[in-house]
Amino acid sequence: MEKDQIFILKDRGVIYINGKDTKEFLQNIVTNDINKVNNTYSCFSSLLTPQGKYLFDFIIVKHKQGYLLDCELNQIDELIKRLNVYKLNSKIEILNLSNEFQVAVISNEKFLSFKNSKNEEGYTLTYRDDPFFIDPRNKKLGARVIINLEKLYLSIKKLELKLTEPKIYYELSYKLGIPQINTKNLKEKIFGLECNLEELNGIDFKKGCYVGQENTARMKLKNKLRKKLFPLKSDKKLNIGSEVNYKDVKIGTILINEPYPFALIKLFDPDFSEFKDKELMVDNNTSKII
Repeated sequence: MEKDQIFILKDRGVIYINGKDTKEFLQNIVTNDINKVNNTYSCFSSLLTPQGKYLFDFIIVKHKQGYLLDCELNQIDELIKRLNVYKLNSKIEILNLSNEFQVAVISNEKFLSFKNSKNEEGYTLTYRDDPFFIDPRNKKLGARVIINLEKLYLSIKKLELKLTEPKIYYELSYKLGIPQINTKNLKEKIFGLECNLEELNGIDFKKGCYVGQENTARMKLKNKLRKKLFPLKSDKKLNIGSEVNYKDVKIGTILINEPYPFALIKLFDPDFSEFKDKELMVDNNTSKII
């Protein structure tokens, strides 16, 4: 990722939640601690089923009197529907602002050229009233921007940024083991911890109750994590549901195929050393874990 590049992520959407009960509402349902989110810190979080299985993930950013949720665009309607299930009598408003805001990514180097910036995951500052923040999952993913569409191209010009094909960004995310495309294929098939939410700073184990908290805490405390999500590389197209085999033993299943494949892999060793750089088989084709 070069200093002057900007990647516009047109497959990301933006939800805005505001109202008197917004903080309490989010705190009761998401995996991270909403009390940590303020004008200088944004967080990655998730919404799980009551059994602790993955439903949605998103980045939460403070904005005016409420919070912006940066999420996958093709899941935004379902996410809003799920949020409304939990709304009940809460005094909140849930708005789809995807037609007003655009999510983009710039380099850490560019972000650090701003006054008072810090190279810390989640660190947030404001430029022309729009939030810019180091990706809270992994700083190697650069800095994200949630920018008003009316100001997008003027800001690009003012910051002397160059529009760049987002494929470069998504390939980096893939190599880092962070799925951002077709995450709907993970829905209710995988536990939050199996999605690497802990490694991506998406779970707070001290915040108290939230939807799916009981099973998530039990898996953590009793060390019951037996599978994890990993990116796979193959010269052939991989199919959802295909078995991943090592020496004729099934060790996993393909959950996301195109364009960036991910598989749920069994953990036989705590340090995962058994399958590192090993040749795996998927549908009679060779594959490797990145």
